[in-house]
Amino acid sequence: MGEAVGRMLASAVGVAISPMALIATVLLLATPRGRANGASFAAGWTLTLTAVTVIVLLLGSRLAGDAVAPDWSWWFELAVGGLLLLLGARQWRDRPREGRVHGPPDWMRTVDRSTPARSAALGAVLLATDPKNLLLAVAAAVAIATGGAPATGKAVAAALLVLIGSLGTLLPLAAHRTPRRLNEWKAWAATHNTAILLTLLLTLATTHLGTALSGLTT
Repeated sequence: MGEAVGRMLASAVGVAISPMALIATVLLLATPRGRANGASFAAGWTLTLTAVTVIVLLLGSRLAGDAVAPDWSWWFELAVGGLLLLLGARQWRDRPREGRVHGPPDWMRTVDRSTPARSAALGAVLLATDPKNLLLAVAAAVAIATGGAPATGKAVAAALLVLIGSLGTLLPLAAHRTPRRLNEWKAWAATHNTAILLTLLLTLATTHLGTALSGLTT
């Protein structure tokens, strides 16, 4: 189990570090039904991450069979590293430029009219449609599926993946009684969004590429 957890840990942390999820949670907590909306958003995010993890884990385990770290898993890891580099390049290309103003996403314009159901849907959408989040969730689940752990070990590692990957939405809920701190988090995430994601993508790309090359050459 230790190997499975070790291989998926960086990707799980990458899912958790999602500035948009943090900003969305803080904004929803400030709405008239703040507590319910924030909790629903976190539930939508967590349940979607759980669904992705379970589906990929089952498919990956079937493809791996009794093999530990089959060759295809290293090629997949190599592909993940390459895609993360491409996402990093796109993040750099689309970075805010002086004199150019980017409007907020559509969901931000209507966040004050959110209901728990719409908040849950928003959490699911932000997890499933963000290429970084989806790619890292799949990569982490594949690492667990091919890590050679027994079924119980895989289940524990999958639970840890979901828990760690959901921290970006759960921590603001725990701090909802300190609005000043939440606003500071939101401002920091909004200000440094590009730098955070670019650094994260390049770091994780290097990690996945290094792991893949090591596995393919041993």
